[in-house]
Amino acid sequence: MKKLFAVLVVSGLVFVACGPSAEEQAAEEQRIADSIAQVEEQQRIQDSLAAELAAAQEAAAQAEAEKEAAQAEAENAATAVKQAAKATKKAATTVKKEAEAAATEVEARAASFKKAKQDN
Repeated sequence: MKKLFAVLVVSGLVFVACGPSAEEQAAEEQRIADSIAQVEEQQRIQDSLAAELAAAQEAAAQAEAEKEAAQAEAENAATAVKQAAKATKKAATTVKKEAEAAATEVEARAASFKKAKQDN
């Protein structure tokens, strides 16, 4: 039994002695910490890029909305110009008819005065 105990103690010492040293453990912990820091930096960069992409998409959507609003405003202005042109044309026609009617009336009065003058 003493021999078996001695063999087990020696085996245990060999097993412990074969494990990583304190320097190796510290190096492994440093490697893990560096790896975590690298992953966090990559995540920060991805978050930053995602925020910039979202801002660019929002700006593009706003620009598109402004473009559509400008087009609608231009269409409304074109419609207003067409309506104004129609109203102007209609007013010109009305004025022309009124001028012709006034001219006809003036001619009729002139003829009436001429006839009255001849009768006197």
